[in-house]
Amino acid sequence: MTATAVSPEHPLSRIADPELHVSGDPHALWRWMREFSPVHRHEAGELPAFWSLTKYEDIRSVYRDPGGFSSARGVLLRPARLGDDPGGGLTLALSDPPRHKELRSLMADWFSTRAVRMLEDSIRTAARTAVARALDEGGCDFVHLAGRFSHSVICGIIGIPERDHEDVYRWCEEAFSAHTSLAAHPQLMEYFMELLYDRMAEPADDLVSALVNGTVHGELLSEHEALLNCENIIGATENGRLALIGGMLAFLQHPDQWHRLRRDRALLPDAVEEIVRWTSSATHSMRTATRPRVIRGERIEAGDRVVLWLPSANRDEDIFEDPYRFDIARRPNRHIALASGEHFCIGSTLARAEMRALFTALLDSTGVIEQAGPVTRVRSNAVNGPAALPVRLTPRTTPGTGGFS
Repeated sequence: MTATAVSPEHPLSRIADPELHVSGDPHALWRWMREFSPVHRHEAGELPAFWSLTKYEDIRSVYRDPGGFSSARGVLLRPARLGDDPGGGLTLALSDPPRHKELRSLMADWFSTRAVRMLEDSIRTAARTAVARALDEGGCDFVHLAGRFSHSVICGIIGIPERDHEDVYRWCEEAFSAHTSLAAHPQLMEYFMELLYDRMAEPADDLVSALVNGTVHGELLSEHEALLNCENIIGATENGRLALIGGMLAFLQHPDQWHRLRRDRALLPDAVEEIVRWTSSATHSMRTATRPRVIRGERIEAGDRVVLWLPSANRDEDIFEDPYRFDIARRPNRHIALASGEHFCIGSTLARAEMRALFTALLDSTGVIEQAGPVTRVRSNAVNGPAALPVRLTPRTTPGTGGFS
């Protein structure tokens, strides 16, 4: 099967159009592409030319070949006029081996299974507090409930004092809403610079101290590198937050699955994996070929950009039985929503712990959860999920009751 090149005017060129992702159905295009053109070239327009990969095995093989497909020139589609990502080679997400491994080693202890296990009590407390506040108020925009909860957890790991959590959350929200990088927000970057200088002078038991006092290839990170990696870590929580919000929406749309989980809490770990697969909140990741490669008969040249559409991989009919069904007991569930290989999400264990804690708090404390207004979606081709999800919550009064209406 071979693909023909697609001009900027062709309907399939819309696959990278944020408007399609906010108001259309990208899954319909991905489904067609998987069947008829799984390796698809898009010619340059506002975006540089790139190849789309939509099949699970192709995407997984690219993830597992960092030597052949580099992250250092950027992992997200950017307008051609902007060139390569200026953070290339400097952050965990935008580096290749061996530098990637050394950068990861600076941060890994903060996201290990052992570290997350030690945080579980505080994560559960934060989840219960967030749900209790929403119950007291009779409802909320679940976007902010999940956002503040997830944000408080990562702020604690980074080393941001609790008194500053709300300010940092607001600044991050402003940057996300404006569809700019966190580095473009002056107050946020000024705050992080002050935090970096504080930890240089007086290290603490937190991730910022690890970044400013650890070494890569025997050398300290520059201030610029440490700052970009702080931005990288806190920005990456957007995917986890969107998965939490998307999970809530999935349960609202499939109330039978919520009742099933309420009846059998043992399904929670499987439910978390299905939420991660179903939401696939990171819409795409990009790589740059370092040498010629043939995939399904298509020759990809060195320097070509290759875009991996993760929601498509996680609906691949060759891998998942009935992939368009939300099933909290799905097994096996070999999704790659959290990437694969060298760039497997460093925060995956933490994200799963947050999901378990928040949905457990909802199961324990809520009676009925109702959608209280229209859902709007994030306008982006990089991440996906609700931008607004108003809900009404009523307390659970009788053991074994509660659900959606």
